[in-house]
Amino acid sequence: MKHMSLQEISDACGGTYHGSKEAASAKVSSVVIDSRKAENGSLFVAIKGARVDGHDFIPQVMEKGARCAVSEQDLGDVPYPYIRVESCEQALKDIAEHYRRSLDIKVVGISGSVGKTSTKEMIASVLSEKYNVLKTEGNFNNEIGLPLTVFNIREEHEIAVLEMGISNFGEMTRLAKIARPDICVFTNIGVAHIESLGSRDGILKAKTEMIDYMNPEGTIIVNGDDDKLRGFTPQNGLTPVCFGLDASCPFHAEQVTSRGLKGTDVHIVTPVSSFDTHISIPGRHMVYNALAAAAVGYALGLTDEEIAQGIASNVPIAGRNNLIEGKCYTVIDDCYNANPASMKASIAVLSDAGTRTVAILGDMFELGEDGPQMHYDTGKYAADCGINVLICIGKLSAEIARGARENSSPSQIEICEFATKDDFFKDAGRILKEKDTILVKASHGMDFAKIVAKLQDM
Repeated sequence: MKHMSLQEISDACGGTYHGSKEAASAKVSSVVIDSRKAENGSLFVAIKGARVDGHDFIPQVMEKGARCAVSEQDLGDVPYPYIRVESCEQALKDIAEHYRRSLDIKVVGISGSVGKTSTKEMIASVLSEKYNVLKTEGNFNNEIGLPLTVFNIREEHEIAVLEMGISNFGEMTRLAKIARPDICVFTNIGVAHIESLGSRDGILKAKTEMIDYMNPEGTIIVNGDDDKLRGFTPQNGLTPVCFGLDASCPFHAEQVTSRGLKGTDVHIVTPVSSFDTHISIPGRHMVYNALAAAAVGYALGLTDEEIAQGIASNVPIAGRNNLIEGKCYTVIDDCYNANPASMKASIAVLSDAGTRTVAILGDMFELGEDGPQMHYDTGKYAADCGINVLICIGKLSAEIARGARENSSPSQIEICEFATKDDFFKDAGRILKEKDTILVKASHGMDFAKIVAKLQDM
């Protein structure tokens, strides 16, 4: 990161600096909340978590060579500088906002109910054909993760592609205040987090709070096939640019040809040109990600050739439609998270496998009172797609099993139910067959990564 002095940091977060005048002008080389990542020159922000309190680690972090600590506690007479604040979480955001505003860099902000991470990866792949790009890593997309991502921006970076995830009103406003996006991308408006946001209209309102802190001369890019986004009119007067499969969208796809698990060939049309490309990650939903990336690339001056190459170069990451060739099985690792739309999209990918197909599905969280029905509908969809074996793990997933059972016959689909992953492991050898293609998907809290790991060793 670009270095900031302790006095500058203290002023940015409204803290009280404790230490010598000489130390106040010293600069930090990184900002961390994990004591294990502290190094010489670090600023350590003592976040109080559910299980551990960062304040307990301040002495050892300073012994490791950290430059300064940010603390909610009065540390008394200590031999190192620290900044006293009311809230370390708020201080982290305030410092990140100050740091972002000091940078001469374009920021692409991405939000939506489904596909944020895969869209982020596709956009970053395209932009990397021309620019030095920093992108959100892992799940660093919330009010703790986004500031830490911003601190990773260095002077050599030309574009930052930032995923922004929320679950309630006001969160996106706080994230956007830090990110200050030049381009806002909205993938879709689904039902994820509907439990706290009330309705799809509520989800639209919460997601589009991003626009409140965007560059007023920037670009808004939306999925024109989404009924809530198609007619969306932002209050800042900008006209959204639409992408989608519908030919009325300025960025749309023609001649979409599935290659099964080997991806999709597609002809992309822009407002002034068209080109062919290949999407290596399977699934029709990936066409939307490619179109969004094309729209962003177009806005940032890339050529058709650069956009096409960036789309073709994009590869999956762990837990996100990642195809793994194991000893006995082909595994579609899509276990990082799940909601009804993404679950159905993954089932559709599995149905193109060309082998015996097995879907190992788990509970989807934060769906509110309609959650059971949404699980039921997912099971019906799996049956309609002709999945051969359906393995349901978890309490809510019993509804997936019921949906499949009531909309198929035993000769069409084999349905297995388990309370826990361990229960499934005991029976896996009996159910699975060599050369099966197996989808693994559930909400992150189900920890289905353990199933993926187990399948690779079987």
